[in-house]
Amino acid sequence: MILGRKQMARLPAHWLPFADAASEGLPMAQLLRLSLFQISVGMATVLLLGTLNRVMIVELSVPAMIVAAMIAIPVLVAPFRAFLGHRSDTHRSAIGWRRVPYLWFGSLWQMGGLAIMPFALMLLSGDQTMGPVWAGEVFAAIAFLMTGIGLHMTQTAGLALASDRASDETRPRVVALLYVMFLLGMAVSAVVVGWLLRDFDPITLIRVVQGCGVATLVFNCIALWKQEQVRPMTQAERAAPRPLFRDAWRDLLAGGDAGRLLAVVALGTLAFNMQDVLLEPYGGEILGLTVGQTTWLTAAYAMGALAGFVLAGRWLVQGRDPFRMAARGLLVGLAAFCAVIFAGPVQSVPLFFAGGVGIGVGAGLFAVSTLTAAMALPAGRHGAGLALGAWGAAQATAAGLSIFLGGTLRDMTAHLLANGRLGPALTDPSIAYSAVYHIEIALIFATLVALGPLVRLTVLTPHKSADATRLGIVEFPT
Repeated sequence: MILGRKQMARLPAHWLPFADAASEGLPMAQLLRLSLFQISVGMATVLLLGTLNRVMIVELSVPAMIVAAMIAIPVLVAPFRAFLGHRSDTHRSAIGWRRVPYLWFGSLWQMGGLAIMPFALMLLSGDQTMGPVWAGEVFAAIAFLMTGIGLHMTQTAGLALASDRASDETRPRVVALLYVMFLLGMAVSAVVVGWLLRDFDPITLIRVVQGCGVATLVFNCIALWKQEQVRPMTQAERAAPRPLFRDAWRDLLAGGDAGRLLAVVALGTLAFNMQDVLLEPYGGEILGLTVGQTTWLTAAYAMGALAGFVLAGRWLVQGRDPFRMAARGLLVGLAAFCAVIFAGPVQSVPLFFAGGVGIGVGAGLFAVSTLTAAMALPAGRHGAGLALGAWGAAQATAAGLSIFLGGTLRDMTAHLLANGRLGPALTDPSIAYSAVYHIEIALIFATLVALGPLVRLTVLTPHKSADATRLGIVEFPT
């Protein structure tokens, strides 16, 4: 039975997810339309970290080291998100727009990167008859760089615009809704792209990737339409000097535990993200899964991350210590990596998918918990953005480094196996992947060691406000 508008209005608020995220300044219809930029970002993330790395390694026979370097390029742009947000905060324009120009140009960068990417990948695979031999690497790097710049510019400006329009009471739930839309965009895009690429050929790849580029521009244009009010600025206001960005970073370590927390974030991100470039190729090479089947793994990972987000929300409402929650996320990841390792020898696809979901749950729980801890750090005279920017820089830099290290270590181990350097008993191709997963398990233990003093010294003071039944996350740099 389909509920009408009057019946919907009579439903309890807790039955309608994020029904209380709307406000007078940001009605629900405009909020849902604005959230379309997160769909486009999720779609680009699936292509970069899911589909294309498997296609390049398995179908196009590109060395995993080169693939990892290409995929790491967009992630390494992420530390500049704080600078992009600062620029949009202080942007000067005649009509007073601050966020929309960054949303627009970010969309153009993202679409442009996706437009040239499939042709660059064809060159990267060696399928060329003329031109310099380095053309594939150069143009692929440019395509990934353009996509990364656009992705981070769009998401930073979009989250800032949503924060501007939301009220103080609804702002945490608005940004939480946008993060859920990002995960939903990843899950849906993974299923659709996997279905379209179920029978792989280069022409279909070109159509799918460029189609995603067109969809990016369409979604983002709909999202930004009439979302920011026109506030004309005088010439004197436009000529006024901007605040300096470097002033916001001088108090970085003033919070005492900030340095250790950032080390925990970096180690934990390394532990969870080294598999980003290897999980789908592992399913294709070791378990014989198709491109479509391994792309669905990205959807399962996204749903696991969403489950971790929801679980973290329930525990935060109960006043749980975020550091202890982060430790639980690490333990979930430990079990998940064990499942992935054993899936190869026993040839169990369900065990492999269960491990992928578990990695998503652990990574989501760890990310939300450490972000909550970063929000609780003393922010100094520049506000809470300092700690959140530091968290995003540590997380993104470690993510990019981990992706490169994962592909490089896999290639080095495979080379040793092929030459018999590890002995006659170690010849199975799954060992090259398993070695990386074992290193990730060791990094999880190292993260638990670094996290220990924070858990032991933290005073548990559950805080419940009048709004304690709702999860509030002020900003989530993904």
